[in-house]
Amino acid sequence: MDIKVLGALEAEIDGKSVVPTAGKPRQILALLALRPGKVVPVPTLMEEIWDTDLPDSSLTTLQTYILQLRRMLAHALPGADGPATAGAGNSAPTAKDVLATRYGGYLLQIPADAVDAHRFEQLSAQGHQAFDNGRDADAARILDQALGLWQEQALVDVPHGPVLRIETMRLHQSRLVTQERRIDAELRLGRHSELTAELTHLTARHPQHEGLHSQAMLALYRCGRQAAALDIYRRLRQRLIEELGVEPSPQLQRMHQAILTVDPRLDIIADPHHTPTYDLYTT
Repeated sequence: MDIKVLGALEAEIDGKSVVPTAGKPRQILALLALRPGKVVPVPTLMEEIWDTDLPDSSLTTLQTYILQLRRMLAHALPGADGPATAGAGNSAPTAKDVLATRYGGYLLQIPADAVDAHRFEQLSAQGHQAFDNGRDADAARILDQALGLWQEQALVDVPHGPVLRIETMRLHQSRLVTQERRIDAELRLGRHSELTAELTHLTARHPQHEGLHSQAMLALYRCGRQAAALDIYRRLRQRLIEELGVEPSPQLQRMHQAILTVDPRLDIIADPHHTPTYDLYTT
């Protein structure tokens, strides 16, 4: 089984889709896919589907949705004879084996790496480790590979209840952290000119993110565009004051001063301390 959640929801068995068309069964499948091999309690599934407005028939309706998912699995599984059964002596997994019932909940019995979100998190962790160890080329390559698993917003075509909203927010935050760290690695490799367009896009999408703005400032400065780097700071400062009533962080203020004074440390690419861009001027 192969499941993708980093974009539109896709779930296939031997090339056959097992994604239902109705919204609530899609929510159930998505939530189960985000926790492969782990029991998702019935109250959690109900919260996702109905929030606090539970209908009287909520348990029966949930069981109906589970049955619908098992029927789709049964049609896709090799050797399956029916929606939830297997013939005598049949060693092929049944729909009930894949979407299993456990005390108090349900689970998808599939390997974690069958889901793209878990492959992303595994690669991201490897890339962060390489970055911390100063292996910048490896970090940039691995983190780029992790980011390549994303198509668009996570579960973009699935209705989001309260549980999925939290899960997708976590994934999007992890994606942003991974992007930021990959850019750090690229900057340490001296690839600042290749990053300016991407950073322009990212700072526009995240107009209050100081880490991305620090990277944009550094990349532009190293490209000989000191005025543009200073303008990035000016616009961010104005936005923070007007919208939040705060000044930029001390780190960013010190980077701004370093650009004004043409601090030679800004030109250092090989950093023996493996410092992220945002932390270049922590003191």
